[in-house]
Amino acid sequence: MAEMDEEGTRKEELFFQLITLLQTGTLNFRWRAAEALGKERDLRAVGPLIEALSDEYVDVSWLAAKSLGKLGDPEAVPHLIKLLQHEDKWNRLGAVEGLAGIGDERGVEPLADLLKNDPERKVRKEAAKALSRVGGDAAFKALEMMKDEEDEVVRKAVLDALKMMKANKSKKE
Repeated sequence: MAEMDEEGTRKEELFFQLITLLQTGTLNFRWRAAEALGKERDLRAVGPLIEALSDEYVDVSWLAAKSLGKLGDPEAVPHLIKLLQHEDKWNRLGAVEGLAGIGDERGVEPLADLLKNDPERKVRKEAAKALSRVGGDAAFKALEMMKDEEDEVVRKAVLDALKMMKANKSKKE
């Protein structure tokens, strides 16, 4: 019993050390902490990770966005939607992945807009995948509207996303 308490205490200490490193560490420690906090699956990290979305270094902010997706807390959705507007493609990619992980339908319209208008092919491709993970009728319609996309890579991602959504729908029926 004492071993369990000791292990729990050690895990708590590690968690708070990660939070401290995320907030005050050097760049190298901040991005590693942002990544590690997603793996911890502890919702107490949501607030600090949301704060880290505005870190001056993209290495930290995009990993914080991805980790928020792993934690799956809908509180992060408006912050991730805002990050979709960031000038840096890695921040947009992190936000896309975060929104896909959370799966909240509030992300559908901004993801559809990204799929349609983002200047970066990779961001558009990932937005298609994210829409299929979020799911729902609105996401399906957004993907349907893009199935004749000119860019071959993006079009393939859209068609794959539609196929995945159809397969998931038929499994549920």
